[in-house]
Amino acid sequence: MREIVANGNELAAHAAIDAGCKFFGGYPITPSSEIAHEMSVLLPKVGGTFIQMEDEIAGVLVALGASASGTKAMTATSGPGMSLKSESFGLAYMYEAPLVCVDVMRGGPSTGLPTRVAQGDVLFARNPTFGDVRFVALCPGTLAECYTEMVRAFNIAETYMTQVIVLLDETLGHMHAKAVLPDLADLAITARKRFTGDAKDYKPYKAAPNEPAVLNPFFTGYRYHLTGLHHGEGGFPTEDGAACQKLIERLTHKIDDHASEIESNEEYLLEDAEIAVIAYGSASLAVKEAINAVRKEGVKVGLFRPITLWNSPAKRLKEIGEKYKKLLVVELNMGQYALEIERITKRQFDTLNQANGRAIEPSVIAKKIKEL
Repeated sequence: MREIVANGNELAAHAAIDAGCKFFGGYPITPSSEIAHEMSVLLPKVGGTFIQMEDEIAGVLVALGASASGTKAMTATSGPGMSLKSESFGLAYMYEAPLVCVDVMRGGPSTGLPTRVAQGDVLFARNPTFGDVRFVALCPGTLAECYTEMVRAFNIAETYMTQVIVLLDETLGHMHAKAVLPDLADLAITARKRFTGDAKDYKPYKAAPNEPAVLNPFFTGYRYHLTGLHHGEGGFPTEDGAACQKLIERLTHKIDDHASEIESNEEYLLEDAEIAVIAYGSASLAVKEAINAVRKEGVKVGLFRPITLWNSPAKRLKEIGEKYKKLLVVELNMGQYALEIERITKRQFDTLNQANGRAIEPSVIAKKIKEL
């Protein structure tokens, strides 16, 4: 194990390097700018490339170009930048370019509260572009996870040829403390598959119904077409109804059918609990402190923390909804993930929401738990 003193944004950048990222394209925006700064220092040391573009749109597009060349690539932003990147996310989804995007959430909508914490991008991370899409969204809850979930994000992106959004927030991004990280030798690093047969037989989108495309890097002797239009096995646009249906079903099932491999959660003191609190990200740190306090008073309460927010851990959430007498959902928004919990559990539960740019104090959470 290694120990490093840093903030969450810096840890995310170090994780990207250790996961094999060799390209960053982006544009500074509070509270994510430390990621870009750190990448500008680290990438040249490993033979990588850092480009600050003229805006958020250009930032993600150059990253997609790098990804198409076979390079592990990423970008980083906050809420307003996510809005600007929306169209490019759809392009990446359609032609299956692996991409990691860190979204350090701040108060919104619009320019909102640039230097304050929020979890207002949760629903947007589920569908950050129009159409039928399945985006993977990971939500670290500790400084160490700002590192480990970034590594996992690159592995998921490369395995499923997809886009992964890592949802930090201002509190985690700027929290500065010691983090205990795995040794480099213990990291499992994934690289995308490559076609090695005869070039004339290469059809990148000829994949099983729940498997990703196999996109060989540009300039390696394999010719194919990239497009945001519906396309056939060779990548060229088509309006054939059967081919279009097959494409969208495959893009859906390559994520849905592998949800158990992508899913990650934490359960804290739930074994003997009568009340289950559901929280994620930095809010879960305050929840843990509140749980520790009220347990000393005899209140049996525990925490379920989804780390993979999308796809949501539907099976486990359903089990929790059936098992515990009381549920409390704590979020730094007006109830975005609560909508998903309501859909899955089909029961009533209590909520604690705050969207004023401040963290929820553990004493406020403890009071709410005791009221239950």
